[in-house]
Amino acid sequence: MRGVLAIVAAALLLTAGAARADDARHIGVASCAGDNCHGAAKRFPNSTVAQDEYLIWKQKDKHRLAYQVLTEPRGERIAQLLGLGKAEEAPLCLSCHADNVAPALRGPRFDISDGVGCESCHGAGGAAWLGLHISGASHKENVHAGLYDTADPTDRAEKCLSCHLGTSENFVSHRIMGAGHPPMPFELDTYGAIQPAHYKVDKSYVERKGRPNDIQIWAVGQAMDLKRRMELILDPAYAPKGVTPELALFDCQACHHGVNELQWQRRASTGLEPGKIRLYDATAVMLAIAASRVAPDQAKALREHLLALHQASAAPRPDYWEGVKTEAKALHGLAQGLATAILAHDFDRADALAIAKAIVAEGDLDYSGAQQETMALESVAAAMTALHFADDAQVNAINASLGALYTAVANDQTYRPEKFVAALRGVEASLPR
Repeated sequence: MRGVLAIVAAALLLTAGAARADDARHIGVASCAGDNCHGAAKRFPNSTVAQDEYLIWKQKDKHRLAYQVLTEPRGERIAQLLGLGKAEEAPLCLSCHADNVAPALRGPRFDISDGVGCESCHGAGGAAWLGLHISGASHKENVHAGLYDTADPTDRAEKCLSCHLGTSENFVSHRIMGAGHPPMPFELDTYGAIQPAHYKVDKSYVERKGRPNDIQIWAVGQAMDLKRRMELILDPAYAPKGVTPELALFDCQACHHGVNELQWQRRASTGLEPGKIRLYDATAVMLAIAASRVAPDQAKALREHLLALHQASAAPRPDYWEGVKTEAKALHGLAQGLATAILAHDFDRADALAIAKAIVAEGDLDYSGAQQETMALESVAAAMTALHFADDAQVNAINASLGALYTAVANDQTYRPEKFVAALRGVEASLPR
């Protein structure tokens, strides 16, 4: 079998040449679906992967439905309200709801209606890496040849956030959300798990890519989220126009919550009074907790600049956005540096317990903060399970306590901070001593 694959690989290399990933042809998900590749019902002997990756994507992954939702009534209505024409033809929509490469780069088996498929995340199959990939080359060799390295937490976060938060070209602005697009909360580790993951962390995976640590993936994701948010603040396209800032950069629940439900809490990390809109900071707060285990001085600086950012955003001056940008630049640099430091840190059992306790101590945040706290504790629990930081009984107790957290954050309109804090205490009680 390996001899046959080597011949196929050689042929593909001849046709693909040294095509760069950004200008190579996209050959479509059907090209990955063969039962001798990633569409096998049964794993081949000695295969380094499960080979059912395509089947998991096709049957369970919501990314496969990304294009389809554009054709549904909600998608069409949003596009109509925005004056975009048909949603399934609008570049703004297709940039995230499909693998929207130029027509000249679409191979004969490419189908735009496949939504967010293999090449959206792993790179163009027409690039040089595919031949090596089929021949059984190492992960490192595949990446060197142009395969996008989704195993690297920083690269994975960049890829995911390019749509789940957006860039200057496809940012889900307040105007788009006003037309009906849902908000875009995101957390790298949790979202990767519920995708669902189409890989198994077995012996072969660890040998090829190293053993993943859910806490590290979570923390890197928080850093990259903060970095991207600060880039959007610094982008002139999203500077305030007249009296209105780009509200998608702010926390939705600062304005959007039932007034009959008392949600607002005074929070030291903002220093803001009731009635003030606040920039979204939930990932920054979580990053500060993770950073306290890796780089305490930078964690302290992050909290100081975050407070200054909030204060600048509420300054009663016509040029207040200049102060916001000053702090955004500082936070951007800190986020980038912390992402690197976190990636080099081996989070152990002591880290896991300290981070979990610090999250509980952070306490009664607003809804967006509670969302991120819940997903953070989920990631800590996942790491404790995978890395054997807790025994089975302890893991079961932690997982059971997480259910109350998810219940508490199930509805942003009826969220009650005191119920969430009570659920946090339940998690705290379940932690190993």
